[in-house]
Amino acid sequence: MTLREMGRSVGSAVLRRVGRAAGKVQESKPLPVDVLESDDAYLAVFDAPGATGSDVQVRYAEGAVLVRIDRFREFHEGFEMVFPGRGLSLDGRADLPADAAVDAESATATLTEHGTLQVRVPKVAEASEESDAPSAEA
Repeated sequence: MTLREMGRSVGSAVLRRVGRAAGKVQESKPLPVDVLESDDAYLAVFDAPGATGSDVQVRYAEGAVLVRIDRFREFHEGFEMVFPGRGLSLDGRADLPADAAVDAESATATLTEHGTLQVRVPKVAEASEESDAPSAEA
């Protein structure tokens, strides 16, 4: 083995370790998320780059939208992995306001072509207390 070959071998080993460490750091951080509110629903928008529909799991528990993404690396003919830097198992959580009354069974999740996951959680229609109360003007 020449000195140049040894240098390349050591360099490749270092890049793989740094890449794995970068992937583990990404996996340890929660997915970035925005929580939006309209009159009739909450919308949680997660970053989900490189995910497909079969990679995504969404559930609602304890007042929060929980997301798990298990991505896979595609095989690229004629290429060898040098720097495996992307995390493959990613988690996210979007806490809804404490007083949120939602219909989690009617929630929908949409994976966009722009790499975001949009989870829409409808609010429960509340009966208006004002319309049931007798008028004070009478």
